[in-house]
This record gives sequence, C-alpha cells and structure tokens, in this order.
Amino acid sequence: MGSEAKSNGIANSEGFKSRVNRYLHSGDTKHVMAGMVIITLAFGVPWFLMNRGTKHSSHQDYMEKADKARRDRLSSGSAAP
Repeated sequence: MGSEAKSNGIANSEGFKSRVNRYLHSGDTKHVMAGMVIITLAFGVPWFLMNRGTKHSSHQDYMEKADKARRDRLSSGSAAP
C-alpha cells in the first residue's frame, strides 16, 4: 500500500514542492541570479514587444505638433465666411 501512494503522484508533488521551496528560499548566489533573470525576462519581453517599432517623441516634438495643428485650425477658421 505504501508504494501505491507514491505511484499516484502525491509523494512526487510533495517532493517537487519541497525542492522548489528550498530553491526559492535558499539565498544561494546562483538562485538569486536565476530569479533576477526570470524577473527580467518576465517584464522585459512584454516591454520590448510593446515598444518595438515606435518612435519615442520628446515633449518638444509634441509641442511642435500641437502648435502646427493649432495654426492649421485657426487659419482654416478665418478663411470661412
């Protein structure tokens, strides 16, 4: 009966859980570095995918666009009868 409990996966999942807990809470340098890499990838990949191909405009670029749009709007408004 003892071997049946191990074969149904209960003991295997407890072993895995204890290994993961030991790995996460060990404080070993290689574990800390692995955690930093995982976190960097988790946040870096979506950031890269969102920002690829877009031109980051500065505040000056925004102000120039706004001034041009304002001039165009005012010049077209004064031409109307």
